[in-house]
Amino acid sequence: MPVLFESQPPSGKKTPIPKKIPVRYNSTPLTAFVIHPKDIRFETQGLDEEVILFLRQHVIVLLPKLAIGIFFFIAPLIVFPFVLQFLSTPIEIPPGYVIVGTMFWYIALFGFVFTQFLQWYFNIFIVTNWRIIDIDFLYLLYKKFGEAKLTRVQDISYRSSGIMATMFNYGDVLIQTAAEVPNLIFESVPRPNEVVDVISDLTKMKGRRGGREY
Repeated sequence: MPVLFESQPPSGKKTPIPKKIPVRYNSTPLTAFVIHPKDIRFETQGLDEEVILFLRQHVIVLLPKLAIGIFFFIAPLIVFPFVLQFLSTPIEIPPGYVIVGTMFWYIALFGFVFTQFLQWYFNIFIVTNWRIIDIDFLYLLYKKFGEAKLTRVQDISYRSSGIMATMFNYGDVLIQTAAEVPNLIFESVPRPNEVVDVISDLTKMKGRRGGREY
């Protein structure tokens, strides 16, 4: 897993970013967008590698899952009794079975909600001064790590569609590379236009300086 909120990285001269984008140094456990974070490191980070941009999906993507969780939370209290009163069955269910069944229902519901939160929390995107990293948390004990060097980036764009995406300013950032992973997609990240500006600026700087392979 990425090691988040560790000790601060060594101080030094920071890699410049586009001037039109405000710098955001501080982060919280629920941060979804931060530039030049002071307190974020990850497990494969090099000694001279600097985190320029840290991203998660916009927190708004959790709302549909939260709504599902709320519905299934109140279902045993309101929906099920309402449905059962219209159903006739010759078998009377013992109260103990109802209690045990309700307990298993809420345990399963908690597992679903907790898993959805973990997937959001650990699915992160990182841009450093050398590479672009996509860490996908798929299962409790399994993750997928993809990366591309900034010197291998061929094209970068973003798409944002729908009322919610427009209102809350989030979208998908698409990165085409010449690396082993030909395409990286930052899904539903905040401020996709700023993400594109930062990565484009970094790739141009690497091109002018003849960036090294990391």
